[in-house]
Amino acid sequence: MFPVARAALNLAARGIQHTAVRRAHRKYEPNFHDKYGNLVLLGGTAVFTAVWGYVITQLGIEWGLSPVGRITPREWRE
Repeated sequence: MFPVARAALNLAARGIQHTAVRRAHRKYEPNFHDKYGNLVLLGGTAVFTAVWGYVITQLGIEWGLSPVGRITPREWRE
């Protein structure tokens, strides 16, 4: 069984080597990220900015972080 397994591994390795050689001699073709990567990044940035702009300006969140004037002392319970 060992020689059969060794032969199978040798064939697999040889196939990988042939594939690597074929790809190395092929002309470079741009993929999706090369063609549209910057456009997708800019689109995502625009959507992110628009959504957070809406959240900050339209949802009525009070952004004052100071508790001065909001906290009133309570009477002590004894």
